[in-house]
Amino acid sequence: MRRSKATSPPITYLLLAALPRKEYERLRPHLELVSLHISEVLYEAGASIRHVYFPHYSMISLLTLRVGGEKVEVGVIGREGMVGLPVFLGTDISPNQVIVQVADGAMRMKSEALKAELRRGGALPGLLLRYTHARITQISQTAACNSLHTVGERLCRWLLMVHDRVESDDFLLTHEYISEMLGVRRAGVTSAARLLQQGGLIRYSYGKVTILNRKGLEQTACECYRIAITEVNRFHKT
Repeated sequence: MRRSKATSPPITYLLLAALPRKEYERLRPHLELVSLHISEVLYEAGASIRHVYFPHYSMISLLTLRVGGEKVEVGVIGREGMVGLPVFLGTDISPNQVIVQVADGAMRMKSEALKAELRRGGALPGLLLRYTHARITQISQTAACNSLHTVGERLCRWLLMVHDRVESDDFLLTHEYISEMLGVRRAGVTSAARLLQQGGLIRYSYGKVTILNRKGLEQTACECYRIAITEVNRFHKT
């Protein structure tokens, strides 16, 4: 993990960019730019949270471990938010395994520095409260989606969530990895991806996914995507 001090305005770190300039400047000495790598574990479930992260164009997955060792994704975090929300909620213990799904960078700060800033009041506590609400909505919709919708609908929702956060039409994701995130068999993901490719919505080859028709994906996805993204957009407009 490469590190350097923050030296430029946090334009693409949406949560930090929402802070008043004075508050951001107060945080800035505590922010450290780090590179995140695919499959890097930021926290293990039950482990202490020593740092929080504000992702750039990386995408982070929150995983719940099932009996038997399987993992299911219950939430994703990108440049809209913060990894390490339990610190804001009063605990230093992560309930989930947290891993990097799409590599890029993030601003990192020590948990103690965040808690010190929260004690000062200002805009940050209210901002994180609204973000918490958006995250709860996303997690609850993910749970409903996993129970009620087809693999194809869930795959569309998930690809759209990745696309929103990485802001690129191309990203590296294997069928095996996607199946683990969705909690379904690999064969189901392969079949669903083939149908999306035949419909001209995506191109998939050697672990590389290319979004060809964003609007078509939105029309094919279940309503869970729309509900979750509406809440995220509302959070950033308030």
